[in-house]
Amino acid sequence: MLILIDTRSPRVRAADALARATGARVATALRPPDPELQLGLMNYSLPKGGPDPVLGMTQLQVMQMVPIPGKLSAAGAAARARADAASARALDVAWEVRAGAAMAFYERYQSAGSAALARETRRLLEDVAAIASAMYRVGEGRQSDVLRARVEIARMDEEIVRMEAMQEAATARLAAMADTTSDVVAGAPQLPVFPDSVPSLDALEQLAVETRPMLAAGAAEVRAASADVRLARRELWPDLQVGLQYGQRRMDMGIDRMGSLMIGATLPVFAGARQLRMREESAAMRQMAVAELSSMRAETRNQLSQIRITLSSTRRLRDLYTSSVLPQAEAATAAALSAYRTGAVDFMTVIENRMSVNRYRQELFALDAAEGRAWVELEMVLGRVIVSRPLSAFSTRPRAGGRP
Repeated sequence: MLILIDTRSPRVRAADALARATGARVATALRPPDPELQLGLMNYSLPKGGPDPVLGMTQLQVMQMVPIPGKLSAAGAAARARADAASARALDVAWEVRAGAAMAFYERYQSAGSAALARETRRLLEDVAAIASAMYRVGEGRQSDVLRARVEIARMDEEIVRMEAMQEAATARLAAMADTTSDVVAGAPQLPVFPDSVPSLDALEQLAVETRPMLAAGAAEVRAASADVRLARRELWPDLQVGLQYGQRRMDMGIDRMGSLMIGATLPVFAGARQLRMREESAAMRQMAVAELSSMRAETRNQLSQIRITLSSTRRLRDLYTSSVLPQAEAATAAALSAYRTGAVDFMTVIENRMSVNRYRQELFALDAAEGRAWVELEMVLGRVIVSRPLSAFSTRPRAGGRP
């Protein structure tokens, strides 16, 4: 599935195209302006249109602007840094789209599991209703128990319809992200293999500094802004204009040929309002880039901390549910059903215990989906694969006490 996202997502393709366009500007930034070529017909008489016998001349002129040393290298460094930033952002968009697709996948996994659990619970409620009906027929039960069982079965029907609708909606989102149809991404959603342990916060922060595309883009923007500062400092110095001119005119003794060499320079007469303001602008832009990079790093640390908290809490809760809460609830349900057959407890106790087991098992699906979403978010923050198998593998992680 993730392969489809990487290759077919419109957002990913657009970000890649923008990165290529930005990279194409590097070569332009390293070259001086194109030379100017001019052809002149000088001193032609009007309206006849012929050259003046004495002053008429044909001229060919070439002019080239020559930047002072350091300007082109600074402009090229800024362009290369912005190309690096665009490439990093394209990679970050790819991770963001992958994360969005994975979020929809885990929503589909949770809704599909809840729907399957609701169907199983409905079958169990049918059995309970059959017991209540049998006891009512022989005079050992109450009609209200039979009616209550039917109400709970109807509630399970409503739950099944709602969960199936959520599953279809998540599948539609997956298809939209991959720019394909729902049947292409449809299938039995099962969990990939999650890592056995959660890395320390220090280790995660170090990985994020090394591999997160957003941080790489921020660092590249700082380099680009630094190059802009160097370029702005050179704007005060005039650029040279070098030109060559060739002219000829027809004389009585033959063709008279002439050549000229021209050297000029720009005059920064508005330096106070232009070049010096450019220095201030570039310095302020660099300060902004540095501040944004610091903000990205702080936000990264916060995200990593929140993700670790989520992973740790979901794993502890799941262990608690599978080792203690769910076994006890299932034992209580079985005991209540046996006691109901003998008249020791009322029917509401059986129903409440059965619904408690249903809620706890639904919570297991929610915890699995929450852990999966946390791993996906961690992959997006780090910019690297952590889960050993992609979602397209549809492999199931063995879970003690859980049900696929």
